[in-house]
Amino acid sequence: MEFIDYYKILGVAKNASDDDIKKAYRKLARKLHPDLNPQDKDAHQKFQQVNEANEVLSDPEKRKKYDQYGKDWQHAEQFEQQRKSTYTGGQPFTGGDDSEFSGFFESMFGQSGRSRQTKFRGQDYQATLKLSLPEILETHQQTLTVNGKNIRITIPAGIENGQVIKLSGYGSPGVNGGPAGDLYITFSIATHPYFKRSHNDLFTTVPISLYTAVLGGETTIETLTGKVKLKVNPETQTGSRIRLKGKGVPVYKKEGETGDLYITYEVKLPTHLTEQQKALFQELSKLN
Repeated sequence: MEFIDYYKILGVAKNASDDDIKKAYRKLARKLHPDLNPQDKDAHQKFQQVNEANEVLSDPEKRKKYDQYGKDWQHAEQFEQQRKSTYTGGQPFTGGDDSEFSGFFESMFGQSGRSRQTKFRGQDYQATLKLSLPEILETHQQTLTVNGKNIRITIPAGIENGQVIKLSGYGSPGVNGGPAGDLYITFSIATHPYFKRSHNDLFTTVPISLYTAVLGGETTIETLTGKVKLKVNPETQTGSRIRLKGKGVPVYKKEGETGDLYITYEVKLPTHLTEQQKALFQELSKLN
């Protein structure tokens, strides 16, 4: 596992205070946020590195381990346990000068060969993938960049917001031949301006004129797969709901199964009536 200098990433000195780290992180997070740098292909990776550096250096315990063990700080507890349980010449290893500890430490990484090597599993990686609602209508492939490594994944149609999938072995490499960690991807589905999703069904509100509601007629609406012309029955009340079967979101990993689209009509009353129109409405009210 390559050493990453978290202090250098945040642009602070090794003796930086907590406030210095916090200020540096906030400044870089605003500057490097992927949404603000759509033309920068490396923006997402840079943003991840800044978050990772802040996560470690803003935590006193993690920072202490990082300062002491460098790239292997995540295995600090195992190192300490191994150190306490290692015997030299039939007696427990209790310390000594720095060279003794250095020799012990090297042996754990196979640099000495005189002591038993300990294998450690690599750390798991966490990533978030943002998708739009139309993007989940079909199964497709997408490339993620995690710690500088391109990973091509298949995204099944109908994936849920907040759903997590695991890619085994795509995390941090293990130590001393230990297994690699896993990659956990959390999906974030953006809110759509017209459609509200509930599992595999979609809901939307469609305005219709008073005249169409009273007399009946047609209206054209947008769906996620194109325009659809609908017949409006006479005397349609505001709040009336109809269902378009199969116009929702595909069911996750169930080919051929799709949710429905529910449309609620909202009758829009006319405004800025002329005197003649008002008179006609008055006549209607008398007849009623």
